[in-house]
Amino acid sequence: MNTDAIRGHLDGLLLAVLESGPLHGYGIIEALQVRSGGALDLPTGTVYPALRRLERAGWIAGHWDTVRGRRRRSYMLTKAGNRALETERAEWIRFSGVVGSVLGGTS
Repeated sequence: MNTDAIRGHLDGLLLAVLESGPLHGYGIIEALQVRSGGALDLPTGTVYPALRRLERAGWIAGHWDTVRGRRRRSYMLTKAGNRALETERAEWIRFSGVVGSVLGGTS
């Protein structure tokens, strides 16, 4: 799927993946692929800057772990992130309904 097609929805996608619990950066990318049936294969250059932006906004919190001698950053949703996710979901439902009405054809 074209990354331009998800522009404006990336925050909600990342927050939704983290709703089930903390994940490291690559785990987030893998979860997006799995949950989308492979349709979302986002490059690290798209995901990692978005994670940093969400962290600066206070919607996610990151911390460093060492796993098998390798350092990796894991992220988890904050209370503010949960509220933002609910807002993102509501906006998506409204947006997808409007677009569906227009693209669905004439009746």
